Amino acid sequence: MAEIYFDNSSTTRVCPEAANAVMKAMTENYGNPSSLHTKGFLAEQEMRSAREAVASLIGARPEEITFTSGGTESNNLAVFGAAHARKKRGRRIVTTAIEHPSVLNTVKRLEKDGFEAIYLKPDSEGHISPEEVKNAITPDTILVSMMRVNNEVGSILPVEAAADAIEEKHAPALLHIDAVQAFGKLPLRVSGLHCDLMSMSAHKIHGPKGIGALYVRSGVHIEPLTYGGGQEKDLRPGTESVPLIAGFGAAVKALPDLEAELSAMRSLNHCCREQLAGIEGVTVNSPDDAFPYILNFSAGNVRAETMLHFLSEKNIFVSSGSACSRGRASHVLKAMGLPQDRIRSALRLSFCRYNTKEEATEFFAALREGLSSLAVQQLAGGHR
Repeated sequence: MAEIYFDNSSTTRVCPEAANAVMKAMTENYGNPSSLHTKGFLAEQEMRSAREAVASLIGARPEEITFTSGGTESNNLAVFGAAHARKKRGRRIVTTAIEHPSVLNTVKRLEKDGFEAIYLKPDSEGHISPEEVKNAITPDTILVSMMRVNNEVGSILPVEAAADAIEEKHAPALLHIDAVQAFGKLPLRVSGLHCDLMSMSAHKIHGPKGIGALYVRSGVHIEPLTYGGGQEKDLRPGTESVPLIAGFGAAVKALPDLEAELSAMRSLNHCCREQLAGIEGVTVNSPDDAFPYILNFSAGNVRAETMLHFLSEKNIFVSSGSACSRGRASHVLKAMGLPQDRIRSALRLSFCRYNTKEEATEFFAALREGLSSLAVQQLAGGHR
């Protein structure tokens, strides 16, 4: 039975280029990049090449890239680091109610330390109003943290409005963009976005897990979370994981043309929406202008976990939301004000360059079968 994997927002299959780079760094260029001999120099070269690749993709300088263990650490370092570095200039933090838990829980922790947090609410489609963003930013705002693309419904957040408001109101705020879902899929230029901090992760773009990066604009100071021997400009000290960094760089270099991939994903997404439109009782939760790599919908009267198990038995893999939520009800769909029956039955399809329309056709055949048989089972169970 062929595998159909539509859970790429959770993680992706590592591409051959990245896997080979990891293996080479583990078995050949295995030196400590801080060592002053040839092995150390070769390892440092691997790191430099990867840093240049990541920086080039977002229009940054290599020295503005700090390697981390992934998106969660990048978000924690950005939010904690910025808040504590700027706390003498204000205590107000603006974010949204639909951020990833690595931002939301970090901001909640800062509230316990006396910071004021503003959580902007989305509309019923997951959009955040640019006007609300501008109104929330005040002259004493020290940090604005927003994702570029929501990881559950694919709404694109108005980070540009935040940059404009910070400038207009002369706020001392740093702008942090969680670009984990957008990096390597949407064109991102830090100069055009006017951001100070940007979080990225390798395993969303067919790189290895356990490695990510934080862009820190030159001249911006944030406080580190850890202290050690001075690696990564003292911002993230500790012996660097050269194999994972090499894999990250290789995954970036292996990315296809972003515009061509966006076009292909729009076509696949449109195909899926057309199929969903023909299934009774199914409701699409992603807005029409959503990021095309993500499509969230509610599967009639069948609970998401029940449908997930049914599909898994057919070697089809989707999700019920963020993998980091581990089955808990979606805080994103709750914030959108959706009714409980739609939240309980919500499924997320998330695509990558290896997915095809033929796979989508097979998926929807299985979904229809599941909706029919599982609804009957649940109805029978309710009569016992």
